[in-house]
Formats: sequence, C-alpha cells, structure tokens
Amino acid sequence: MADDPTWRGLGRGLLILGLLWWSWVGYSWLTSVVDPEEGGVRIALFGAMAAFLIAAISVPEAFGDLATEFALAYGAVRIAQIVLFTIASRDDPNLRRSVTSLAASTGIGVSLLVLGSLLDPGPRAAVWGLALALDMGGPYFFGSQGWKLVPGHFAERHGLIMIIALGESIVAIGVGAGGTITWDIAAAAILGIAVVCAMWWLYFDVVALVSARRLARAPEGKERNELARDSYSYIHFPMVAGIVLVALGMKKTLGAVDEALETVTATALLGGTSVYLLA
Repeated sequence: MADDPTWRGLGRGLLILGLLWWSWVGYSWLTSVVDPEEGGVRIALFGAMAAFLIAAISVPEAFGDLATEFALAYGAVRIAQIVLFTIASRDDPNLRRSVTSLAASTGIGVSLLVLGSLLDPGPRAAVWGLALALDMGGPYFFGSQGWKLVPGHFAERHGLIMIIALGESIVAIGVGAGGTITWDIAAAAILGIAVVCAMWWLYFDVVALVSARRLARAPEGKERNELARDSYSYIHFPMVAGIVLVALGMKKTLGAVDEALETVTATALLGGTSVYLLA
C-alpha cells in the first residue's frame, strides 16, 4: 500500500491482509484442540510456518509476478490446518462434522485463489475477493456447534496479534522518517507514538479484559463458539486493518511532514482510526 498509495492499492492491500488474517484465525482455533507441544503436531506447525514464510515473501508481488506462488503457498498453509483439525477430530463426531464443513469452504476458497492467480490483476482481485468472502462466510453459515476452544488461550492469541500490529505501526513511523530528523519530524513521530499508545491503552486496559471475561463466562458450546467467532475472528479483523491503515498514514506523514497529505493517505490515517474505534 505504501508503494501504491491509491484507492486500488488500498483495496489490494486490505484484500491480502484479509486472506492472511483468515489463515491465522484458523490456527488460533486449531491450537485450542491440538497440543502444539506434541511432536507430530509441532512438526506439522513448523511445515505450515515454512509455507507461510513463502506466502509472506510473495505478498509484495501478489498482484504481480508471484501471484501463483502466493496462492500455492497460502493453500499449503490452509491444507495443513485442515489436516491437523482432521487428526484432532478423530474421536469427536461433532468436531469432525464442523471440520468437514470447514474443509469444503477452504477447498473452494483455495481453488479460487489459484484460479485467480492465473488472471490479470483486475479480475484476480475480484476472484480473490469472492474466495475470501466464501472462506470467511463458511463458519457463519455452516454452524458453530462442533467447535471447541480454550477461552483464556484464545483471547491471549488475539491480544498478542494486536501487540504485533501496534508494534509494526511504530516501525512504520521510523521507516517513514527515512533516517532524517528535524523538529517537524520529531514532533510528528512523538504524536504518532501517542496515537499508538492510545490505541494500545483502549484495547488492553478495557476491551481485552471485558472480552476475555465475557468469553470465559459464556456457556460452553454454541454460545461461546459464536461469541468467539464474532467478537474475535470477525471483529478483530477491522481492528487490525485499522491499525495497518493508521501505520500507512503515519509512514507517509513522516515521509513529507511539510506537505499536505494526499486524499487516499489522509483517509487511511483518519479512516483507519475510525474503523479501529468502531470495531
């Protein structure tokens, strides 16, 4: 998005972020039903991490020359998740039914990703957007009765991903400055840190505590699963997206503090903050 600060660039960046977010969400649910300390599971997770690294390397060119590489690596990440879920559900018929439904929506989503990677960038974005919508919609339409989660662990995972996102936004401030320091840049950087600290404070001093307690108190089963799905898997995504947009706005601000922000960059900075607060 920083390389292409246009409406098209923002749309493509948020689409890629959505894909990466949904694959991470799957593993946050997975580690509530498998023991990541078990040898076989650990090795499988290492394999998924390697595939995710290839996907990450391909991200800057996901709408360029590395579209197919990105789609295939992403597919490997998702397939590994389904395989581990299948192993975890071998003695639980309810979980097995949920995993089967997830496998169907994942299979469709990954197939569309691979198909879209063979198209031109415009149609690719449309097909990938459809793939993401179908993939994210799967758990909503297929029901949530069979899933299991450990509330404390689940909430902690999402808290950690929020810390990473906020931390990366601070990195964006330093990158935006580009090794130059003036009074204007110093003032903008301090204000940027203040914004990030306020976002951190709102979440971890209020929202994270209330959400974790509410999740832990919810009756086990359908109610808890739907609460986790909606408030964590779904609503945390616009929060992370908002942080990313704020980071983009701050990076561009620090790059030219004496110039007026372009409309797209200003929208990212202020709109990202609004999206974060709304979520």
